[in-house]
Amino acid sequence: MSLHSEIFEQPDVMQNLLIGQKNKINEIAKELRKRELTYVFLAARGTSDNAARYANYLWGAHNGMPVALATPSLFTYYQTPPKLKRALVVGVSQSGKSPDIVSVIVEGKKQGCPTLAITNEPDSPLAKESDFVIDVHAGRENAVAATKTYTAELMALAMLSVALGSDRKRDSELKRVPAWARKILKLDDHIREIAQRYRYMERCVVLGRGYNYSTAFEWSLKLKELTYVLAEPYSSADFQHGPIAMVESGFPVMAVAPEGKVYESLLPMLVGLRNDHNAELLVISDQQTALGIAQSSIQLPAGIPEWVSPLITILPAQLFCYHLTQAKGYDTETPRSIRKVTETH
Repeated sequence: MSLHSEIFEQPDVMQNLLIGQKNKINEIAKELRKRELTYVFLAARGTSDNAARYANYLWGAHNGMPVALATPSLFTYYQTPPKLKRALVVGVSQSGKSPDIVSVIVEGKKQGCPTLAITNEPDSPLAKESDFVIDVHAGRENAVAATKTYTAELMALAMLSVALGSDRKRDSELKRVPAWARKILKLDDHIREIAQRYRYMERCVVLGRGYNYSTAFEWSLKLKELTYVLAEPYSSADFQHGPIAMVESGFPVMAVAPEGKVYESLLPMLVGLRNDHNAELLVISDQQTALGIAQSSIQLPAGIPEWVSPLITILPAQLFCYHLTQAKGYDTETPRSIRKVTETH
């Protein structure tokens, strides 16, 4: 298996998760509804931390539960964990082996909180310490750069959000995600051509907002891991508070701008970056106006609800990073200096 083939496995992974784990996730949601929970305390690292950013918007908007992202060093090095009363303590980890993430779950149990592991390894230390476990069923992921485990984590987070609520429309929308994923992956050749334009790129920024704030961070991470480009992710709102000053003529800006609540705030920024700064724009969107502004564009399938769009928008970003890595002459399977499992304390 290669990174490229694992990217293409994602629609099937999503479909299998929807079918195979629905009853289990519904049971977990039923148990959680019995608790007097007021917020979620979520621990993750790396790619899983970007999935947590998605949960921040998803569970806040649709389940009314604020999500606090944990600072694991408080639990390990400082040994001064915060009080977690009435929190659902969640650990998200592909391997389930990172000691600092496990330490957050252990402390959550110690304080009497329900604990949940979302992982691809149901026999991992993280899973064994947790009250509830969602196995994302991504299968073995051989490539160092995580792809299918990331979208499987997003799907698990979305399924739990739906299960905790009572909106049948969202349930039906979630079932359409694998089909949208298969459609966007058909743009592989187009994305390969686009990547050639950026083969000498050494730095860039990646913009997203709202639900796709997570996509900006994950796209940026994959650029760093695979292509060694200095890629900085920003909320399009934060970008205006200073960082936009770095943009000069030809400066590459990657942007995720699908239809949704934040689109109208993103569009004027993209127009300004192109017309006033002469930036080099690569835009992922389903909106013709945004696509038309960019020198390079990737069109999303129509009709994707904003709340599930991160499961789709990251796919062309992954393909872009894969093809750019090849264009730069680097190894897509074994990036330098990093390993598949990183155990931090």
